[in-house]
Amino acid sequence: MTVAHPENVTGSTQTLAGILYPTSAEEVVDIVLSHRLPRSPLYPISHGLNWGYGSRSPVTADNTVVDLSRMNRILNANEISLDNPIALIEPGVTQAQLSVFLAEHCPELTFNVTGAGCDTSILGNALDRGVGYFGPRKEDLFGLEVVTGTGEILRTGFRRLGEESPLAHCHPYGLGPMLDGLFFQGNFGIVTSACFRLIPRRPKEVAVSMALRDVRFLAEFIDQLARLKRDGLLTSVTHIGNKARTQSTLAYGVTRYLEKECGYTPERAIAEAAKAIDLVAPDEWASLAAVTGNAGQVRAAIREIRQRVGRIARVMVITDTLLDVGYAVTHAFRFISFARANAAAIHSIRPLHALALGVPTDVPIDNLLWKFGRADLPAKALDESPCGLLFVNPALPLNGKAVVAVVDELQVVAEGHGHKLYMTLNIETSTSMVAVINLLFDRSQPGEIERAHRCADDMLACIRRHGLEPYRARADMMKDVVTDNEYWRTIRRLKDVFDPDNIIAPGRYNLPT
Repeated sequence: MTVAHPENVTGSTQTLAGILYPTSAEEVVDIVLSHRLPRSPLYPISHGLNWGYGSRSPVTADNTVVDLSRMNRILNANEISLDNPIALIEPGVTQAQLSVFLAEHCPELTFNVTGAGCDTSILGNALDRGVGYFGPRKEDLFGLEVVTGTGEILRTGFRRLGEESPLAHCHPYGLGPMLDGLFFQGNFGIVTSACFRLIPRRPKEVAVSMALRDVRFLAEFIDQLARLKRDGLLTSVTHIGNKARTQSTLAYGVTRYLEKECGYTPERAIAEAAKAIDLVAPDEWASLAAVTGNAGQVRAAIREIRQRVGRIARVMVITDTLLDVGYAVTHAFRFISFARANAAAIHSIRPLHALALGVPTDVPIDNLLWKFGRADLPAKALDESPCGLLFVNPALPLNGKAVVAVVDELQVVAEGHGHKLYMTLNIETSTSMVAVINLLFDRSQPGEIERAHRCADDMLACIRRHGLEPYRARADMMKDVVTDNEYWRTIRRLKDVFDPDNIIAPGRYNLPT
């Protein structure tokens, strides 16, 4: 008997055959084997918080969801240390869970966080090639344990030697062809655990904000930031956000400060928040990155960054001390409008600063819940709100002129549909970048879902006119990004090896039949 799939922020729904909650790899094997003969499709999720890409929604109808959230163990918890910076984790381990564990047991280590929220799965995001603040999450994962569509357990790399091998959790490559990549953005099996790299904290960690002085310099700005990345001066992913993204990120925190600390009514707080945000974040584009190392390295890097981009951008170094002092002073003088605006901004920036240095936060999700009138909901309940959210995220060459051409055309496309683009350009490697672009709409309003999807479709067409493709796809757009050509036919032939009955996530990053 099928049941309606719960709503999700994309506005696209499917029917489900049911939901199963395994607690071990062995139970996953049993589930797969029991669904092979009837060829009943399974759709694995970690926590189902893949907001803007489909959440818990399968690509096709009548799948049984395999919810792995109860598989939430850090399997080598007693072995993690500065000398062994690897966490062996199951799909249900969340960003908050790992962050709390490290803070309590090994504070010398952190990890590659994303802005997706505290309760999101680390493995789920990494397997869909999410991008963290320190780099592509794909680079953090190796040594996968996978239940294939035949019900067999496959361990990649040197995990195949057994968990007791001294190579199992430290050597990422193994011997022979590397199979790990087949299970990223793939539907060949269900990943039940993996090795996840942790990051030693550096003696000095600061965030660097660079606000572009004139939008005409955006191409040059991107090129200069790319060189800083290649030269190792910026040690994290560099996020370059447009004004809509920056101001929307600050809106909830600024408004809450005005309500809580200044006694404003919600209506007055919202009105003043808009003025305050225009005052503290007036720039069309602003970037944020981390610089880490010892004190001398950080000092030299900051000096070089100022020399290279100071002509076209305002450079500000952000530290915990600066935020503490700045807040104390401006908060004390909050009866002055300028000080009040800056105190509210610092209040909003604090968790984002921590995010850039490896501490997860729910602030971006709280902003969306507040924007759509459901600030009473916890972050993990975003799908229950009226919030509509679609991501259209192209991979981009690391070339300022080419990127600006795409960005300008995408903005024209969105304006034609009455949409504003919330956009961040992320320099994730020394040779490439990606754009994280979302459309926001009110799912409770008739016609808004259809209008947003039409806009997203036209944005995909625009991206392809430039010879580009998304680096990550929504469940509802698989039919548009997976086409019948030799590349995808090869992927389909590999599917026949690992999942000959096509029961695992049919149609996800693969031809449906």
